[in-house]
Amino acid sequence: MDLRLLRDDPDAVRASQRARGESESLVDDLLRADEERRAAVQAFEVLRAEQKSLGKQVSQAKGEEKAALLTRTKELSAEVKAAEAAATQAEQALRQAQLAVPNVVEDGAPAGGEDDFVVLREVGQKPSLDSPRDHLELGEALRAIDMERGAKVSGSRFYFLTGVGALLELGLLQLAISQAVEYGFTPAIPPVLLKPESMEGTGFLGAHASEVYRLEADDLFLVGTSEAPLAAYHSGEILDLEQPTRYAGWSTCFRREAGSHGKDVRGILRVHQFDKVEMFSFCRPEVAHDEHLRLLAWQEEMLAKVEVPYRVIDVAAGDLGTSAARKYDCEAWVPSQGRYREVTSTSNCTTFQARRLGIRYRDEDGKTQTAATLNGTLATTRWLIPILENHQQPDGSVRVPKALQPYLGGRDVLEPV
Repeated sequence: MDLRLLRDDPDAVRASQRARGESESLVDDLLRADEERRAAVQAFEVLRAEQKSLGKQVSQAKGEEKAALLTRTKELSAEVKAAEAAATQAEQALRQAQLAVPNVVEDGAPAGGEDDFVVLREVGQKPSLDSPRDHLELGEALRAIDMERGAKVSGSRFYFLTGVGALLELGLLQLAISQAVEYGFTPAIPPVLLKPESMEGTGFLGAHASEVYRLEADDLFLVGTSEAPLAAYHSGEILDLEQPTRYAGWSTCFRREAGSHGKDVRGILRVHQFDKVEMFSFCRPEVAHDEHLRLLAWQEEMLAKVEVPYRVIDVAAGDLGTSAARKYDCEAWVPSQGRYREVTSTSNCTTFQARRLGIRYRDEDGKTQTAATLNGTLATTRWLIPILENHQQPDGSVRVPKALQPYLGGRDVLEPV
C-alpha cells in the first residue's frame, strides 16, 4: 500500500481493516516498521557521509593527525557496515509488514463478510420450469460433459467437455474475445506458469496461497486466473497512460479448491481446471473508479448476449481479497438450485498491485507515478451451467442463444443423443 497514505491518514487504513474484519494492529506494526526503516536508513547515511568526509581529510593530513584519522576511519568502517546491515534488515521487516496489510477499501464498499454484500440490481426474466434438470444431467444427455471419465483420468473435480460441450465453451470464449477486441482490448494468450515474484506481486501468495498449485521442482506456480500474468506483463515498466491500456487474456486456469471438501461436488461449478477470458486494465488512479464501472458494463453486455438472468452485487469488504479495494460480482440464475451463483467478478485494485510490481506512468509534469490496475471476468467455463439450465426445454433439449449459434454450426437447439 501507499506509505504516504499510511503516514498522512493512518485512521483511514485502520477503518479499512475494521471494514474487512481484520486486525488494526497490523497498521501499527506497519507504522512502526516504516519509522524504524527510515531511522535506520538515516543513521546509515549520516555515517556514510562522515566516512566520505574523513577520506578527504586523511589524504590531506600528516603525522599524528593522520594516524588519528586512520584509526577513526577503521572504527567508522565497522560502524558503516553495521548500519548498512541494520538498514537492510529494517527494509526487509518493512516489506513483510507491508505484505501483511491488504489494500485500502474504497469508500462506499459495504462492510462485513461474505454474506454482507449489497444487491445492486436484478436483470432478466427467470425461466418458468416445473422440474428443472441440472447442468450435469443436461450435459450428460447431450454428451457435452463427462465427469466420470474426468475423474477416471485425473481425479475428482476434473471433467471432459466433448462434442457440443467443447463447441459451446469455445464459442463462448471466442464471443468474449470478439467483444473485447471491439472495445479496443488487445487479445493475449499468456503463460500459465509464473515465477514467485509475479504471483506475489499480484497478491496471490497471501491469504489465498493454499488455492495455488506450485511446481516445487521448478519453483513455478500455475495461475488461477490470467489476471496474474497480465498484471506482471508490464512489471518494472513506465507506461503511456493517456488512455487506459487494456488486455483480454484467454487462458486455462488452475485452482486447488483447498477447503472446499464436500462443497459443490456435482458438475463443473467448482473444479480444478477451467478456461477463462479475463479483462485487465492499466490506467491512471484518478480514472480507476470509472474504468471499474466500464468493466462491469462489458460483463453485463456479455451476459445479455447469452440470455441468462443475473444480478449484480457489491461485494463486502471482508470478501474482497488482498488486492481489491472494491469488487462487483455478477451472479447468474441457476434454476436447479433456485439461487444465483457467481459467474463474473471485477475488481479495482487501485495502485496496490502496480506498486508491488513497479508499474508506473509519467504525469503532466513528467514525474513517475504508480499506475492503477483493474480486472474482470468476461467469460469462463462456469457459464455453461446457467446457459444449459436456463435454456433447457421440457424434452431435455437445450436452446442455443442466438449469439452462440454461429459457433455451433448455426444450430438453434441441441438435442439429447
